[in-house]
Amino acid sequence: MAQFGKLSSSSKGKPSYVYAIIGVSLVLFLFGIVGWFFLNLRKTGDYFKESIQVHTYLNRDVKKNRIDSLTQYISSLPYANRVEYVTKEKAMEKWNKENDTTWKQFLDNNPLPESVDFYVKADYVEKDSLDQLATNLQAAYPGVISEFQFPAETVSKVSKFVKTAAVIFLIAAILLTILVVISIDNTIRLAMYSNRFLIKTMQMVGATRSFISKPLNQRAVINGLIAAAIAIVALWGSVILIEKLIPDFKLLHDNKGLLMLFLLIIILGITITLISTHRSVIKYLRMKLDDLY
Repeated sequence: MAQFGKLSSSSKGKPSYVYAIIGVSLVLFLFGIVGWFFLNLRKTGDYFKESIQVHTYLNRDVKKNRIDSLTQYISSLPYANRVEYVTKEKAMEKWNKENDTTWKQFLDNNPLPESVDFYVKADYVEKDSLDQLATNLQAAYPGVISEFQFPAETVSKVSKFVKTAAVIFLIAAILLTILVVISIDNTIRLAMYSNRFLIKTMQMVGATRSFISKPLNQRAVINGLIAAAIAIVALWGSVILIEKLIPDFKLLHDNKGLLMLFLLIIILGITITLISTHRSVIKYLRMKLDDLY
């Protein structure tokens, strides 16, 4: 993108330069907003998956050392989170908090079994994976586990929802990326149009192609960075504002994902701006003077 104020008249060049940056910034900001929603969708799916608790119920006559061994083994699994050994007393406390306690009038003993409860990392919350885990645990600790329980229907529904939503957003992201590329390309080409005569005049007085294109390409990189920076600042401000208005979004905040998104915006802004500028310069260098009118 050219520094139009220097390469053409100040009154005509500078507005094109400013408007081109603003136009590219708006397009990149739109891309960033959609990318942020995609990150939130992924985090939402992971949040729901990692909120599903798995219960490993124990036989009544299991010795404490076997229970400790099972608990340590599950804790050592790379995909297990928040592992807890739940005694009969803890199980009763949890039950009383969530359910009716009138059963105490009819039963003298605590009928609830002991268990090792834990959560699983999102990537492993699949019915097949959990069924395989149950098989492995029962094979490794025969006679210890009476039942391996997890909400299979909930796991299947959450997994299906996340996959379907991810596919939809992926298609939308691809279409948006295409629109972003086209929009930025058209914006840059329109900005370069005002410099077509200057480019041709420099060629006619003997300037080489590299001499003409180098400063324009350098300005394209700078303008791409400026546009990306404006888009990132606007996006970051929007994220902070949304999180203040809707506190639940703070639970989904992903700094690593946002940094990757910011980097993608910078790369996209510089790359498309540079390529579009260079293409425009080459186009006008190849055209005849009469065709520029």
